[in-house]
Amino acid sequence: MRPFWLQQALDQEQDTLCPPLSADIRCDVCIVGGGYTGLWTALMIKEQAPQLEVVLIEADICGAGASGRNGGCALSWSAKYFTLERLFGAAEAVRLVRESERSIAAIGDYCAANGIYCDYRMDGTLYTASNAAQLGGTDAVIAALARQGINSFERLALEQVQQRAGSARHLEGWFSPAAATVQPGRLVRGLRRVALQRGVRIYEGTAMTSLEHGAPVQVRTAHATVRADRVVLGINAWMARAFQQFERSVAIVSSDMVITEPCPELLDKIGLDTGISVLDSRIFVHYYHNTSDGRLMLGKGGNTFAYGGRMLPVFDQPSPYQPLLCQTLNDFFPALAEVPIAASWNGPSDRSVTGLPFFGRLDGQGNVFYGFGYSGSGVGPCHMGGQILSSLALGLDNPWTRSGLVKGPLGQFPPEPIRYLGSLLVRDAIRRKERAEDRGMRPRRLDVRLARYAAAAGKADKG
Repeated sequence: MRPFWLQQALDQEQDTLCPPLSADIRCDVCIVGGGYTGLWTALMIKEQAPQLEVVLIEADICGAGASGRNGGCALSWSAKYFTLERLFGAAEAVRLVRESERSIAAIGDYCAANGIYCDYRMDGTLYTASNAAQLGGTDAVIAALARQGINSFERLALEQVQQRAGSARHLEGWFSPAAATVQPGRLVRGLRRVALQRGVRIYEGTAMTSLEHGAPVQVRTAHATVRADRVVLGINAWMARAFQQFERSVAIVSSDMVITEPCPELLDKIGLDTGISVLDSRIFVHYYHNTSDGRLMLGKGGNTFAYGGRMLPVFDQPSPYQPLLCQTLNDFFPALAEVPIAASWNGPSDRSVTGLPFFGRLDGQGNVFYGFGYSGSGVGPCHMGGQILSSLALGLDNPWTRSGLVKGPLGQFPPEPIRYLGSLLVRDAIRRKERAEDRGMRPRRLDVRLARYAAAAGKADKG
């Protein structure tokens, strides 16, 4: 059984099979990875240069990775403004925030124009405080956005916050209309369908086993080789295992989710009658939204850490944190206490040091490009990633190819076992700190100090 979103999409799908690659082929561009990054890149290349022969290979089926199992929250980079400004300067930070908002709207427009029915709802997002210690946590970034003339948030009265969020647990809130929710499995499978219609040749069940630089580049698989003038690597969390130079560029950590059986009357009663997403101000945030068929999805990041960037079996199993997630759901929504849980799942997220994705040319080559490190927030930014990678593959000179995002990883995590042990130490300190804050108690100083390491690694950014 696949994760809930992807299985739901597959159950409703009547689409073309894409068998594995069985014979050597030649193409202009080979894309490795059939998630949002790879598919958006393929579609944007075809849009700008329809004459090019584009091949996409995917180890499993399109959407089997994070694209088919994420929380479905398409968020902008507004909350990441301070990180963007520190890394790239104010002008580029402003541009990237604006582009991130444009991407969210562009995804909806593309789905509408191409018949992708993925429950896209641009009903905005609500950033909240769910305990007293979180109060005011968003004020500074909102003020900075306002100074730059790019603030889309408004502070809501407490009654409005609790009404829109459907829960009295929230103590303050800022609302932005520049956000959407989607059924992520339907989105990725819809992009796959359109890519096939545009002439992209897709081979599922075809893992890259090695890559050999040259002109052409040779992408080897179990049974055949793809020879391509240019290659785009969009395998995200799997990059750290495929290419040793990136082993310390990301930390692989799970995001875990539960979803209820349909309960539309109850959701309407508590006020969750739109596609708004709600995120609190924890370091590893709680996030939730309803679905068009009357379910409630709730998730939380920062749970299972992988040693050495390995893909653990647990990432393809029901979430081991389901009891904790169910307790949180009941705390936020007592009225839903008797609603059964339909499914739980989790998956690997590639957390970068900055909390932002990065892009570049593999080994300094001019014809192999990569992008990953979305850090648990890829639904909207992967559309930006497609613009970056398609521009690189097409040899364009534009603001995307000149961006600081295209300088490769901007920092490294410590080597193993320090990274793994340190991650567990910090994670557990964060849990103790936030558990104390939920109870109205002062956390231990050591836990507060350790939690700052997560903030320094970009994990305090929302979304």
